[in-house]
Amino acid sequence: MSNHELSILFFLQLAFILAIIRLVGIAVRKIGQPQVVGEMIAGVLIGPSLLGAFFPEFQAQLFPKPSKTIIYAVSQVGLVLYMFLVGTEFSIDLVRRRLRSAAMVSLAGIVTPFMLGSLLALQMAGNASLFAVNVSRWEAMLFLGAAMSITAFPMLARIIYERGLTGTSLGTLALAAGSMDDAAAWCILAIVLASFGGDVQIAVMAIGGGLIYAAMVLMIAKPLLRRLEPIAQRNNGMNGAMLGFLLMLLMVGAWFTDYVRIYAVFGAFILGIAMPRGIIVRDLQQRLEPITTNFLLPLFFIYSGLNTKLGLLISPSLLGITVVVLLMACLGKGVACWLAARLNGENNREAMAIGALMNARGLMELILLNIGLEHGIITPTLFTIMVIMAVVTTLMTSPVFELIYRRLLKPEALEMC
Repeated sequence: MSNHELSILFFLQLAFILAIIRLVGIAVRKIGQPQVVGEMIAGVLIGPSLLGAFFPEFQAQLFPKPSKTIIYAVSQVGLVLYMFLVGTEFSIDLVRRRLRSAAMVSLAGIVTPFMLGSLLALQMAGNASLFAVNVSRWEAMLFLGAAMSITAFPMLARIIYERGLTGTSLGTLALAAGSMDDAAAWCILAIVLASFGGDVQIAVMAIGGGLIYAAMVLMIAKPLLRRLEPIAQRNNGMNGAMLGFLLMLLMVGAWFTDYVRIYAVFGAFILGIAMPRGIIVRDLQQRLEPITTNFLLPLFFIYSGLNTKLGLLISPSLLGITVVVLLMACLGKGVACWLAARLNGENNREAMAIGALMNARGLMELILLNIGLEHGIITPTLFTIMVIMAVVTTLMTSPVFELIYRRLLKPEALEMC
């Protein structure tokens, strides 16, 4: 297809995607699920699992292989903008006050699922339907351990936002623990990719580059960015030039962390933390949030759904593996984080709420799985199994959390559900 034909098709794809997302979103909100869950489900429905199964010719014409590259590229912009906005709402002061609990919850949420995932991989390694034939046992163990350990950090943030818990002690504790979890999981993934690519420099560059970037942004750039706040106050808000400058910084940060293999979303999140609180953050959220959450971010779920093939799981053995993966995921995350929170002095209700939130996977899980699929570490079958786990654990999060911690929910947040 020519570039002109792809651009024409892309607009039609966008219209179709947005229509399906709205329809599914309305349906899931009626059963108490946040919009983001509808977007995950819509991605699977539009892909080969449903639309491709019943209308294969239509699905192939609407989403030909060359067009997926465009969808992926645009979805990455949405991910970066969204993680940047999440960072602007992240309270370091609250993290400092809850650091010990967050660290312990995070450690439990990493170690336990990693061990369970590694044990599962030990049994799966050598199965050509799940892992590529050139993947060693310990590489399979590291990858699946990382995949089981990860938390849906952006999704967790979105659920907290939609439930009216942004900035609260509980919300910040969950975000802090989730961010630590994901940082560790990405470091493990960097080691896997280094081994798979035969170059240890990949892991060194990922971990070292990420630490250098975080230090430079939080220690050097953050004080400099504070000087923009008085300018914004004098002008009664950000002007176009300031917005353009901040977006340029965001793209540079996303590029650098992507280049060193920590991936763009973390560069965006760290820069968001560094933004001066006040008029600048208010204007950034007002200008960027609607277009990001309603237009750009959902494209990533669609891209993942286009790679998900439920028809691959037709054998009883693969369905059994899916059930085991789901049970291990819930045990390793939800139960382990609940227990860690209890051991650190949290009351039972708050500890259970933290366990429910940390059990969500979703967005970050899909990012990691797509990387594994693109690098030839896992097969489409294992990709589909893990996507099912991500969707189910995320579906569980809202009803379980609301059941446990309903009294904390604000009336306006309940209306959004």
